[in-house]
Amino acid sequence: MGIAVSDWRLARTVSMTGGLGVVSGTGIDTVLLRRLQDGDRGGEVRRALAGFPNPAPVQACLKRYFRPEGRAPGEAYARLPLPSAERYRDAWVMTLLGAYTEVTLAREGHDRPVGLNLLTKLQLHTLPALYGAMLAGVDTVIMGAGIPRDIPGILDAFAAGRPASLRVDVRGGEGLTLTFDPADFGLRPDPLVRPDFYPIVSSHVLAGVLVRKASGPVQGFIVEGPTAGGHNAPPRGPLTLDDRGQPVYGERDEVDLPAMRALGLPFWLAGGCGTPEALRDALAAGAAGIQVGTLFAFAQESGLRDDLKADVLTRAQSGALDVFTDPLASPTGFPFKVVTLPGTLSQPDVYAARERVCDLGYLREAYRTGAGRVGWRCPAEPVAAYESKGGAAADTPGRKCLCNALMADAGYAQVQRGGRTEPGLLTSGDGLGALRDWTPGYGAADVLRVLNV
Repeated sequence: MGIAVSDWRLARTVSMTGGLGVVSGTGIDTVLLRRLQDGDRGGEVRRALAGFPNPAPVQACLKRYFRPEGRAPGEAYARLPLPSAERYRDAWVMTLLGAYTEVTLAREGHDRPVGLNLLTKLQLHTLPALYGAMLAGVDTVIMGAGIPRDIPGILDAFAAGRPASLRVDVRGGEGLTLTFDPADFGLRPDPLVRPDFYPIVSSHVLAGVLVRKASGPVQGFIVEGPTAGGHNAPPRGPLTLDDRGQPVYGERDEVDLPAMRALGLPFWLAGGCGTPEALRDALAAGAAGIQVGTLFAFAQESGLRDDLKADVLTRAQSGALDVFTDPLASPTGFPFKVVTLPGTLSQPDVYAARERVCDLGYLREAYRTGAGRVGWRCPAEPVAAYESKGGAAADTPGRKCLCNALMADAGYAQVQRGGRTEPGLLTSGDGLGALRDWTPGYGAADVLRVLNV
């Protein structure tokens, strides 16, 4: 559901209607700052921030970033400094506030559970995102795009009122340990309610490893197949591409559901599951239910730009939609689902015309320099800069700046130098064509009603 697509409005509606509404915590620091710079028209962000336990960082944030009249046409958003191994406090403060705000708003007006989704790959922002969400009373944490073995222990520590540490992967050397202590942010180390933790897995083997070797208890799993949108797990075995250049998945990539049941924990199936039939089949296979993304992403409450929703829903009526599993698009190296749409980075001319820039840096890789320090690089950044950091030029063709593109999808496109506005890059599951059965303007409650949830 990308950056701010599964936002508080959508999650709140889904939870109030009987499902588990899940907010995206990806890039939540930048989302918070851009909402404030756009004027926070409804006042929701400021209302949520007013309840944060320490008013000092809230006041500093509003003083620096809130623009009552919004930005002038063509004006760039102010950015946070790119975080590094030595300098990350600004990003942590805003991630803490952003996660708190998103979960607070999603929980307003009801007593149903609300979840938080994070990418394991975004290790630099994980600790403050988890703590901010827990301060706001999040009930469930879901994480994919990696193996989140350390997360259960972090949740346990925060729930007990203790600081928590996370080891950040560093290529070419020893990892980097980061510690989040609430006291460092003017917060009382009070006990918090520990949310359930559901890792996203693509095999029963990984699920078993997490049950045995995670740093604390896991309460269940999201079992996601390669038809799901966003990042997919790579195929098992040697990589083979079809005639379009997409990874080929086979029998080895199918999840052994009896083996999942044998683990004794609840699991939900994801990827092409947005139909009543898929829900019935999932329940018959022993699953607790399904996770649905695509149908909710194009519902009226989602944070996706209205013009993108309208374009996709119009194309769905004529069957003119295509989803490509791109093995190169994501800087992470994971296959990434891309919707082929004019005006987006899915088009070769748009991709070629975009000047490479890395000014958000969420998907950067940490690496050890020759001097033993921790550096940061991304294969979607300017090629010369990537090479200067020891990266291989061969890893750069086709890489796309998902950070800026997904911000643009949600209406927070940066204006770069020369007045160039960042293009989007839409992601969706393979079941995008099913939107032909949905009338433009449908809501999240309609999805749940059709699914009989």
